[in-house]
Amino acid sequence: MKKLFSFLFLSMILLSGLSALEVNEPELKATGSETIEFINYSGPHKVIDSLEAIKRIGSDMGKTIVPDKASTTGNKNKYYVVHAVDPSETSKLDADILFIGPDATVDHIVNLRRIISAYLSSAYGYTEKDADTLAVFVTVYNAVYRGKYDVYESKYKTAVMKNLSASNCGLSTTYKEWPGKSEIVIPLYDVSGGLSTVDTSVISDSKVVNSMQEDDDKNIDSRKDMVDLKEREAEQATDKAQNAQKKASEEQKKLNESKKEATQAQKQADTAKKEAEKNPTAENKKAAEEAQAKADEKKEEVKEQEKKTEEAKQEATEQQSLADKKQSEAQEERKDIAKDQQEVQEKEAAEAKMPSEYGIILSDEKALLSRLVRFNTETGEIIKKSPVTQIRNRTIYAIGNEFIAVAGEDAGNAAIKLVTIDQVNMEITSESNETLAPDSVLVRDGNDFYCVIDDGGVWKVAKFDSNLILKLKSDVNVKSSTPITITDSGVVITDDGGRLRLLNKADLKSITQIEVDAK
Repeated sequence: MKKLFSFLFLSMILLSGLSALEVNEPELKATGSETIEFINYSGPHKVIDSLEAIKRIGSDMGKTIVPDKASTTGNKNKYYVVHAVDPSETSKLDADILFIGPDATVDHIVNLRRIISAYLSSAYGYTEKDADTLAVFVTVYNAVYRGKYDVYESKYKTAVMKNLSASNCGLSTTYKEWPGKSEIVIPLYDVSGGLSTVDTSVISDSKVVNSMQEDDDKNIDSRKDMVDLKEREAEQATDKAQNAQKKASEEQKKLNESKKEATQAQKQADTAKKEAEKNPTAENKKAAEEAQAKADEKKEEVKEQEKKTEEAKQEATEQQSLADKKQSEAQEERKDIAKDQQEVQEKEAAEAKMPSEYGIILSDEKALLSRLVRFNTETGEIIKKSPVTQIRNRTIYAIGNEFIAVAGEDAGNAAIKLVTIDQVNMEITSESNETLAPDSVLVRDGNDFYCVIDDGGVWKVAKFDSNLILKLKSDVNVKSSTPITITDSGVVITDDGGRLRLLNKADLKSITQIEVDAK
């Protein structure tokens, strides 16, 4: 945890108005492992896609995949998958590569995981729960190994590597770098392997798990689900090993019988040959040739049966090895999860007793964006951070059990709106219908809130209630960045001509009849 500021400064903070509280947060530092924190867009949107529409992106691509045939599916400008498989190369892994195209609008890791999950369910028949688990690990795996081309090269076949680039392989932790710069690798252990289609060992290696342990909740639920999946993989592999061993025994019996028949046939051929040498009649010669041909045929049958027997034995060995590996991984991870779970519980119990307050810290100093945090007032340590990192103009107000702020971005599908953020999860609970100016101030007057909205291409001062319902808008156009000053006489603003105007609080109409030069 990071020290933010001294207790002396904290003691001056007033929760009723948080616009003055802003603190720089030191950068995250990895300690012996990759620290992965996905930076998502958690603000308002112009258009909100339905959950069904988001999942359909993945499921539609998955429907066209033929597991054992190389192919490409999807829209290269938005989302597409290269199914890179090559049966001729056996020493390394096949893979599916999900590309996020330049026109893609996905801006939150949760929605990206939904796309991946739907794809895995559609392409390989995974249940929704298992696909969701795999999607979490796939994204963290690709973030941990982002740009590490040599690591991918050491594991994946040529068919995979020819689709990866050194600069874009993997997944950036920042959503702004996803479009046109993402090559998400999904390692395939066995394209017809059921639960073992995706290589769970690769996507849950020690670096990936260490990274997941850096989160406050240590990703315990996802890790438990992965352990459950691996245990079922082990059971499936054990069943396959037993069946393969049974088949190997049967093939061995057939091999033993084939060898007996081959030996007997060769004896008969040798006898016929001796008879033909002793009495070289046409009939004897023909009989000797036919006997030797039959013996040679039996020898070929033995070779073929030896191959079948060896394949069955190899399958049994491989499946048992897989079962042992998955079971061992699951057991070790269960121990770590139990330890981590105890630590999380102790931490949560300690945090519940901590004296705490809410404040905002800079999330993007250049753009002057902030995020809400809850912190320990005695030490300045952050207890919990809001996922909303686009609070604008360093201003937020507490009202009831929520906070009101201007949040969002003016780019792509993102929008800037007035929002409420709850205190528990620190997530957006509601947003205004109206879009706000990127540089709008937010001013409170009791339970009313003033800001600048887009009104058909012009800017107006607007008054909202605490439920984010628009009550009034000004009858004059204003500068998007106008200050808003609440006085006993009314609301002071700067109109679009740069002149001071005094608006009536009751209707936001201009009181000033003579325009005063604002200098």
